[in-house]
Amino acid sequence: MRFKFSFLIVLLISVLHVFAQQTKTVTGKVTDAKTGEALPGVTIKAGNSNILTQTTADGNFSINIPSATPTLIFSFVGYADAEVAVTGTAMDVKLTTSEKSLNEVVVVGYGQAVKRDITGSISKITTKDVRDFPAPSFESAIQNKAPGVVVESGSGKLGQGIKIRIRGTSSISANSQPLYVVDGLPVTSTTLSDPTNDPTDPLVDINPNDIESVEILKDASASAIYGARAANGVVLITTKKGHNNQKTVFELDANTGISNPARLRHFLNAQQYVDFYNQAVKSDAEYDIANDLSGFNSLNQAINYYNKKIYAVYGLTLDQLANGTDWKNNKVNTNWQSLLYNHDAPSNQINLSATGGDDKTRFFVSGFYNTQDAIVINNKFYRYGGRLNLEHNPTEKLSIGINISVDRSQLNRVTTDNAFSTPGQLVAQPPITPLYDPETGELNSNTLYPNGLFDAKYNSDKQVTNRTIGNVYANYTLLPSLAFRSEFGADILNLYQEAFQGKQTTDGAGIGKANTIISQATTYNTNNYFTYTPNLGEKNKLSAVVGMSYLQNDSKQSLTNAEQTPSDKIKNLSGTTSITFATSTDDRYNFLSYFLRANYAFNDKYLFSASIRDDGSSRFGPNNRYGLFPSVSGGWILSDENFLKNSKFVNFLKIRASWGLTGNAEIGNFSYFNLYNVSNYPDLPGYIPSQLPNPDLKWEKTAQTDAGIDFGFLNSRITGEFDVYYKKTSDLLLNINVPSTTGYTILTKNLGNMNNKGFEAGITSTNIDSKNFKWTTTFNAAYNKNKVLNIGGQIIEGGFGLTQRAVEGEPIGEFYGQKFLGVDPQTGDAQYLGEDGKPTTDYDAAARVVLGNSNPTWTGGLTNTFSYKGFDLSFFFSFVTGNKIYNAAGIYQSTGFWNGFDNETTDMLNSWKKPGDITNIPRIGFWSGSGYQNSSRFLYNGDYIRLKTASIGYTLPNALIKKMHFTSVRVYVSGYNLITITKYPGDPEVNTETIANIGGGQDFYTIPQARTFTFGLNVRF
Repeated sequence: MRFKFSFLIVLLISVLHVFAQQTKTVTGKVTDAKTGEALPGVTIKAGNSNILTQTTADGNFSINIPSATPTLIFSFVGYADAEVAVTGTAMDVKLTTSEKSLNEVVVVGYGQAVKRDITGSISKITTKDVRDFPAPSFESAIQNKAPGVVVESGSGKLGQGIKIRIRGTSSISANSQPLYVVDGLPVTSTTLSDPTNDPTDPLVDINPNDIESVEILKDASASAIYGARAANGVVLITTKKGHNNQKTVFELDANTGISNPARLRHFLNAQQYVDFYNQAVKSDAEYDIANDLSGFNSLNQAINYYNKKIYAVYGLTLDQLANGTDWKNNKVNTNWQSLLYNHDAPSNQINLSATGGDDKTRFFVSGFYNTQDAIVINNKFYRYGGRLNLEHNPTEKLSIGINISVDRSQLNRVTTDNAFSTPGQLVAQPPITPLYDPETGELNSNTLYPNGLFDAKYNSDKQVTNRTIGNVYANYTLLPSLAFRSEFGADILNLYQEAFQGKQTTDGAGIGKANTIISQATTYNTNNYFTYTPNLGEKNKLSAVVGMSYLQNDSKQSLTNAEQTPSDKIKNLSGTTSITFATSTDDRYNFLSYFLRANYAFNDKYLFSASIRDDGSSRFGPNNRYGLFPSVSGGWILSDENFLKNSKFVNFLKIRASWGLTGNAEIGNFSYFNLYNVSNYPDLPGYIPSQLPNPDLKWEKTAQTDAGIDFGFLNSRITGEFDVYYKKTSDLLLNINVPSTTGYTILTKNLGNMNNKGFEAGITSTNIDSKNFKWTTTFNAAYNKNKVLNIGGQIIEGGFGLTQRAVEGEPIGEFYGQKFLGVDPQTGDAQYLGEDGKPTTDYDAAARVVLGNSNPTWTGGLTNTFSYKGFDLSFFFSFVTGNKIYNAAGIYQSTGFWNGFDNETTDMLNSWKKPGDITNIPRIGFWSGSGYQNSSRFLYNGDYIRLKTASIGYTLPNALIKKMHFTSVRVYVSGYNLITITKYPGDPEVNTETIANIGGGQDFYTIPQARTFTFGLNVRF
């Protein structure tokens, strides 16, 4: 089977010359030479090998090494490396600040490595960046923390799917989300919930406070070890572990918070709405007279006609909109926008953990509970669960362990943005319309549009998820240079969603409806691999990994819709009398893989790495079921050369380059089959052809070249990295349009290519580092440019309001439509770019052109952290530029009643009123308004700078807390989404299209992000 087993044979033969040696355990403590404080997270490496460990929270360590190991090397960010001779089994080590700061341990595929030796592009985010963030999922916490990683939270709704792109979008029809791996186990990250609503985020089941680190594998050298599933990048999540000879440490973290919308649009109040209505009538009358349409003798005659004949007959009068209330004296002034939001939406979270270990056993155990109300009504999230990570050494050569988490969550959902029942569309109701019916005193049902508050009161949509993620493993040291690891893991996700729509609601349609979704996804994964680290002398260092992996996913789902309920008392299927739809699915896919990676270093400064993976998948046709995914990379540590070795400015400088091939298999499980659907017509069962076969269907492949520089200046007071990359995806998995006369509409096949190219930078500086005061700054920025090169001449469209496309020669997600040029000062007509390049007021004659792109060109963030004695302060700014946002609701809320009598945004008060007016808002009017169609008029620059997080804390003095038998006590206050600078009139972090490839940057009554304040307490004892 090609090279699949040859790796194992060659490797085993190569180590026959190595004879068994005894091992021993060395323990000790690492402290700061200046202050005597314990140093947690110090990396300890056994001599010239790849045996690594880290110190615990109190600075202790334990490492199992060959008896012949001469030295241990201690490294820590901001401290000089220390190489200490092994003279016994116990040692105390003191580190002094500085010279090299790039020696932290980084998790890589099937192992870990010291950052100094890495030749690929990997971003690491630690526990302090993801814990205590006021969002259910950790993805929001890493937004703009890693260069080249774009995180888009679609709205302020809780539990909604989050779009992540690593170095751009690499596919058109296939999924472009990264692969997520938790403690070595690939986990389910695609939604299993209601397909008619927004996708939800399965990763909310991972407790952020259990995370030790998140490594993001960005280039092919780092990610190719995951082969066919790595084209979109890989996110490695490592949970917390215990350490040898660590005193048990309990940690309690509790916080409470309140949330409100971060940014709101401004709508007319009752008086403004009445004045605007009258202005619209006047505008229509003036237009009629100016164009001599009806032969009116005076303006008053025209106004009277439009009031009584046009608006009253074809539209609505103010009396009708006000439900008969006294609108002339502003008796009703309903702020509908305020009704869709919770004021000071509460959240509460508590985490309790214990970690520790002795000379043979290490453990981490935790439990958590949190509740959170969204800023939007009826949207809540509850979660509780626990984790156990346990590892034991029965012998010096054998270690066994288990990592397992159990979680239960409940998400109370609201409907998608494009539904009258969603709270977001309440803003369309006129402010002169009363909240309660003036005759009955009940909730008003006589509103311009269906009153979404009925849906909020009488509908329910609860999604309950029970999830277990865990694996068991064993490590056995066959020889001092050869170890074998076997893992078996499972991700078991069970989802039960039950929705009910009462008779009085829009969705209930007067009859009452209910539906149930039951989903189960079970992933089994086993990894078995050897790690070989021979002793090749002082100048040569080799590490190799060879093994296999098998993954199987079984997914089942059943969906049932029913209606006709006698009452709203029974809110499930048993309360209905008619089943209107039912279906079920049962899917399975498999991956069988073999992999090899080798890392070689000569003289600790010339670095080489290569990997190859052979993947087979059930998702592809029998003619192309297997694929090879290789990578090569190299690095050169220039700072160790004689010409830089004694430099006072440069203490570390490494250049690196890589090339590799990765794949994308994220399509349907049966895309190459000839498929039929069942005909459900009563009493006439049968089959209907639904999909053409394609036995040649194969992987989507992405070839990526990367070049980078890692550096440390001024004794590592300034450290960072720069990268440039070029990605080209070929054999795109496309849904090709076929003539409908064939009986089919699409065929999935490999066609075309696209590329992404960009630049990334990350810099960290220690500005001040005195005994009592410290100030550090971290900055990152990334540029990416996407281009569709070839898709067979097709134009693939998406988007929500304004058309978005994938077309050759342009970036994916481009906005395409009529270009708004402004307003004719003499007539108030909207002007558009014509086919001849000149302005035109005829919308139908306007040219359709490229208007911009929804994907940003630049993203980044800036973090400043200060500490003074017991006080700490940090704030993080994120920024995005180069993207466009389309307000798809603009054709209703900003067109002067042409598309309905929706409440209007306050900027409409500046609309054109008379010849000579200079404004960018066209003439309004229900009958003769202008500028009411989809165009770039509602397309805005999406650039923004946002104070994403800010926190201040105080750690009580040791002298005080020791009396209370605590190790540390810290109180803190944090704020999120505090300040936003943008030209977009709404919240710039919105996306109705959530995780789509082509669609993006669309805002259709979308809920803004939340501004949150949390107050917390962290105690260790």
